[in-house]
This record gives sequence, C-alpha cells and structure tokens, in this order.
Amino acid sequence: MGAGELNSDQAMPINKKLLMVKRNLIALLLLVAITGARAQNIQARYVQKSANKIAVTAQTSKGLLAEIAQGKAYLVDVRTPEEYDKQHLKYAQNINIRSPDFAAQVNKLDKNKRVYLYCHSGNRSGRAADSLQTLGYTRGYNIGAIDSLIKAGFPAQ
Repeated sequence: MGAGELNSDQAMPINKKLLMVKRNLIALLLLVAITGARAQNIQARYVQKSANKIAVTAQTSKGLLAEIAQGKAYLVDVRTPEEYDKQHLKYAQNINIRSPDFAAQVNKLDKNKRVYLYCHSGNRSGRAADSLQTLGYTRGYNIGAIDSLIKAGFPAQ
C-alpha cells in the first residue's frame, strides 16, 4: 500500500462520518423548510388599500354615534359571532368577515348610508372596508379596534 492510501479499516470511519454529516444536513434542511412553511401560515397584518379609515377620538365619536343612533349609518362588527357575543358596541350588528356569506350579508345594507366597520385590532375591519369598495360601497369606513372605540366614548354591551 502506497503513501496516502487507506485500507478498508481506515476508510470506513470516514465514510460513516460523511454519512452522518449528510444526514444532519438533510435534517437541518427539513427543519428549515418546516419552519418556513409554518411562518407562511401565520397571517400577516393586512394593509388596507382604500383610504377609507377614520381615526376616532372622543370628539368624533359623538358625531358618529349620533349618526348611527338616528339610523343614518350602520355600525358593523366584522369579528366572529363568538367575539361579538363576548362584547360589542351599542348599535352594532355582526357581519363576520370570515363567513362565506359575508358579501351576501353586506349587500343587504343600503349603499347610500355610511358603514362604520370595526374589529379587535383594525386589521379585519380594514380588509372589510376594501371588500365593501369591491362590492360597490363608496361609504364604508374602517374605524379601528373595539378597545380604542370604547376609550373614545362608544358604549359597549
């Protein structure tokens, strides 16, 4: 046997080491792929496309509430029925944006009236405001999160 040559006993551990490195590399790649797939399943924060968003303050809430109480506008909670049942704003009706019949329920609303939309964070109501525009409503407004609205003076039930 010449210099630099390995006999079968010496080559075996190197082959086993290479095999272990390959297995570890494959396991690492699978882990990265699984983690990436899970990250894609996490819903990203929705960025509202329309400019129909109102930052409600204690002063503006009085005007909005009067308009809603007089039947001149709608107040729509776009959260799930379970969330709505736990707490919602006075005068609000629940139209769940995640419901398959969301568009059909929205289409029952008068397109000439303003539609004020809210949810837990303002994310779903932003998506709903964009959906209303797609459905032909030009007066649908995202007014944000329920907690902020309560702080601004909207009564909760």
